[in-house]
Amino acid sequence: MTELAVLPDGREVEVRVGVAQDSYISDRDMNTVSLELRIGGRVEAVVNTILDAAQEREARELADHVAAGLRTGELVPTAGSIEPLADKLP
Repeated sequence: MTELAVLPDGREVEVRVGVAQDSYISDRDMNTVSLELRIGGRVEAVVNTILDAAQEREARELADHVAAGLRTGELVPTAGSIEPLADKLP
């Protein structure tokens, strides 16, 4: 799931919630879902979530919630800011 958000300072953030990529583990065996923020193509923050690969609705809700928080300034694009949201179900 990918969502775009414009920060109060005008920068655009890509919010991605999805199965983490790991070249050492086959895609079919991966179940770790990560929350990633990118600004200008550069990774700003990545945290693992409590979601599993089958929880698509919850992943969408998490992406939407994070994007909304970034837009309002309630959240900032750092791991410390988004980690509490990744540790609970939306």
